[in-house]
Amino acid sequence: MVECMVRKSKKILSIPTKKDNMTPILLASLNERWDVVDYLYSVTPLQDLMPEKGPYGAGLLFYYILGMKFGIALELIQRCPQLVFTKTNIGAFPLEGFMPSAFQSGIRLKLWQRWIYNCIHIERAISDIRVSVQNEGNEESNPTKITWSVVGFLQGLKSNLLELLGINRIREIKQAHIQSLELLHHMCEVIKHTHGYDHVFPATFRAIERGMVEFTDSVLQARPDLMWISTKIQGNLIHFAIECRQEKIYSLIYRLDKRKRTLIGLSADMSNNFALHMAGMLSPRAKLDNISGAALQMQRELQWFKEVETIGLPRVKECTNREGMTPHELFTKNHKEMVKEGERWMKETATSCTVVGALIITIMFAAAFTIPGGNNGETGFPIFLYKKLFMAFIVADAMSLFSSTTSVLMFLGILTSRYAEEDFLKSLPTKMIIGLSTLFISIATMMVAFSSALFIMIHEQSWIVIPTIFLASVPVTLFIWMQFPLLVEMYVSTYGRGIFNRKVKSRA
Repeated sequence: MVECMVRKSKKILSIPTKKDNMTPILLASLNERWDVVDYLYSVTPLQDLMPEKGPYGAGLLFYYILGMKFGIALELIQRCPQLVFTKTNIGAFPLEGFMPSAFQSGIRLKLWQRWIYNCIHIERAISDIRVSVQNEGNEESNPTKITWSVVGFLQGLKSNLLELLGINRIREIKQAHIQSLELLHHMCEVIKHTHGYDHVFPATFRAIERGMVEFTDSVLQARPDLMWISTKIQGNLIHFAIECRQEKIYSLIYRLDKRKRTLIGLSADMSNNFALHMAGMLSPRAKLDNISGAALQMQRELQWFKEVETIGLPRVKECTNREGMTPHELFTKNHKEMVKEGERWMKETATSCTVVGALIITIMFAAAFTIPGGNNGETGFPIFLYKKLFMAFIVADAMSLFSSTTSVLMFLGILTSRYAEEDFLKSLPTKMIIGLSTLFISIATMMVAFSSALFIMIHEQSWIVIPTIFLASVPVTLFIWMQFPLLVEMYVSTYGRGIFNRKVKSRA
C-alpha cells in the first residue's frame, strides 16, 4: 500500500502530521516498521533530510539509534554529519537516542554467556551464502547432489544447535555493540571540532545516569573540556557520576594527573556542594537494590565516601555547603536510617546463626563421649580406636566443635558491637565472614562425623549406609545454595579489588 501511494505521488513523503510534525518515515520508524522505513528511506530525497529542511533528518537518525539500526544510522551520518547538531521534532538531539543495551556495560550476561561473548569474533563483512539443493532423479547416480545434501543437513544441524544454545543471540548482541561503537566514534569525530555543548551535554548526563561508560568515555575523549563545565542543577559530570554512584564512569578521572583530580575535588556546584558532599548523599534506590542486605549497602556507601576523600585536599572535609553542613555531617544525616537497617539486619542474621551454632556445639560435645562401639571395659579406650574411620570420626567431631564455637563467638561479637558508621566498612563484615565460614565448616564436618559413625556401626548393610550418607550431603548443599552467595559477595566487597579502577591509562 505504501509503495502504491508513493508511486502515485512522491509529495506525500514530505508532508508532516499537524499534531506531532512527523513525516511518514518518522511515523514508521517510531512504530518500528523497519521494512516500511527501509523502503521510504530508499525513495526519500536526501535534501528532505537536511537540517535546513527541518527536524526530520535528525528525527530519523534519532529513531534509527533508538531502534539499534546502527548500520543505516552510520550511512546517514556519513552523508550528512550536520544532523548531529540538529534537534528532532521532540526537542532531543540524536546523541540522546543511545540506550544502555547498545553497549556491553548495559547488558547482564551469565558467566558462560560472557565467555561465549568474548570468544565470538565479528567480521566487518559477513556473507551469507545459501545453497538450495533440489533432489531430482537418482541420488545414487549423482554423488555431487548427495554431498550437497549431507552438507546442507550438517549446516542445518549446526544452525539449530547454535540457536538452541543461544550463541546466535549473543552474536547478534555483540555485533550490535560493535556497530554502536563505530557509529558513536563517527559522531564524536563530528563533535570534536565544535565549541558548543548544548547538543552533547543532555545526552552525556543521561548516559551517566544510566551507567553508559562507553558513551561517556568516547564523548570525553572527543571533548575533554566537558569535564570542567558545570550546570546549575547537576554540577559537573564527575559530581553527577558520584551522585548517581556510577563507579566505572567515576574511574575515568584516573586518566587525569593528580593535580587535575584535586581540582575536581575542589570544585563546587551552585549550592556550594563539593564532590565529597555528593558522596555524602544517599545512593539512588536502583543502585542499592543490587546489593544484598542493608549492612553491605552501608559498606558500599562508606567505600564511596572514602574513595572521593582521596581526590580532594584535606581542608575539603571541613568545608560547608549552603546548609552549613560538612560532608561527614551530610553523610551522617542521610544515612541515619541505613545504619539502623544495617544494625537490624546484622543482629537478625547473627541471632539465627548463633542458634544453629549452639545446637552443633551441644551435639558435637555429646558425640565425643558417646563414641560408636563404646569403650573397652578394662582399659577404657574406644573399641574401634585403631580403625581409620574412627579417627575420621574423632577429627571431624573436633573440627565441628571448634569451628562452631568460633562461629558462635563471632556472632556474639556482632551482637555486642557498637554499630558506628566506620564499623560497617571492615569490622562487622569481617566478623560476619568468619562466622559464616566457620559455621559452614562445622555443618560439613558434623555430616562427616555422622557418616563415619554410621559406616562403622552398620558397614555391612550398604543398602542403608550409602543412601543415608548421600542424604547427609543435603544440609551442606542447602547451606551453600542459600548462604554461600552472600558469603562470597561479602568477601569480595570487603577484601576484593574494589569497584573503582585506578589503573586507567593516563591521558597525555
